[in-house]
Amino acid sequence: MAMTILHVRRWSTDNAVMTLEELYKDLHSHPELAFAEHRTAGIAAEWLAGAGFTVTTGLGGTGVAGVLRNGDGPAALVRADMDALPLREDTGLDFASDVVTDDARGDRTPVMHACGHDLHVTCLCGAAAELARDTGSWQGTVIAVFQPAEEIGAGARAMLDDGLYAKTGVPDLALGQHVLPWSTGSVLYRSGPFFGAAESWDVTLHGRGGHGSQPERTVDPVVMAASAVMRLQALVAREIAPADKGVVTVSRLRAGHAENIIPDTATITLNFRAYDPDVQRRLTEGARRIIDAEAAASGAPRPPEYAVLSSFPVTVNDDALTARLAAALEPSREIDPIMGSEDFGLFGTDAGVPSCFWGLGCAPEGSPGIHSPQFAPRLDPTLPAGVNALATAVREVLPPRG
Repeated sequence: MAMTILHVRRWSTDNAVMTLEELYKDLHSHPELAFAEHRTAGIAAEWLAGAGFTVTTGLGGTGVAGVLRNGDGPAALVRADMDALPLREDTGLDFASDVVTDDARGDRTPVMHACGHDLHVTCLCGAAAELARDTGSWQGTVIAVFQPAEEIGAGARAMLDDGLYAKTGVPDLALGQHVLPWSTGSVLYRSGPFFGAAESWDVTLHGRGGHGSQPERTVDPVVMAASAVMRLQALVAREIAPADKGVVTVSRLRAGHAENIIPDTATITLNFRAYDPDVQRRLTEGARRIIDAEAAASGAPRPPEYAVLSSFPVTVNDDALTARLAAALEPSREIDPIMGSEDFGLFGTDAGVPSCFWGLGCAPEGSPGIHSPQFAPRLDPTLPAGVNALATAVREVLPPRG
């Protein structure tokens, strides 16, 4: 369908008018890493305040929440995430990001919206403004949440621990969406587990360094790490039933600085994923057993050190709510579970209420997917479809006015 340019006022001191397409391009050009989304949060707060929402900022660091009350009735929480990825953009877009900044470790890195969070923010800004203009079609309360740090699995928990529901009230249900490179403009749904659990570690293996010409005087942590990496591949292949699904990824192995020095340490970065919490537990427990055993077999002078980098629960969609929204949101398509991960589910589980998270088709199948430096959603028809999906979902779950 043809692109609908939604003229929604950017609520700022100069009263400048900005379309949602312009907002998206602006956000895409100015990506910010986890817990550094100051500019994005400020824009989201402006939009909400201008639409008549009561706004709270600084939740969990950079989180924003807006509340719009429209008579008696249930409260629907609608969430968008704001953070970008440490990745150099290679889309060729005329509004591509050229941002380079310091990451949490203090290292310089390029930054890109390679996961569509810029589109998520834009869609929620548009839906919030639309619902504020059309209060005659619904009754109750809309809670619009702009969340930091989804990419590291920390933002939802930070907002909740910082008293989100004390500021907004406890919702009766939670809604959210995520762009996916399928069926452009359609809603992609699934009851039950939708996204898998995920956990990431840095594991430091301790050896005893020395000159490369005298390996007998050392305990080589690189060999130790390499042995652990190979053995870890057996976790899914030999310790998880074929009917279960799990993933163990070694995403980094870092050791040493010079070609003639055996280093003291080696660090491997691991990522575990599963749809079943018990499978996830068996993967992580098995990994510790393997790594500890490899260190012992190598004669390591110290046991390995484990640092959890991020942790995501399984995202589980409520069956009844999902069925209701699948019927209301068109065009819709049922899909298989996705092994990606999300912390959106915490908003529902902490409140003890049902939640539904769906995909928003943003590009033809076969296009570069999320977390790719070539990821570029098609704005037509994805942007208007995403605004419409959020606004329609809220109208579906809240009673009509009067």
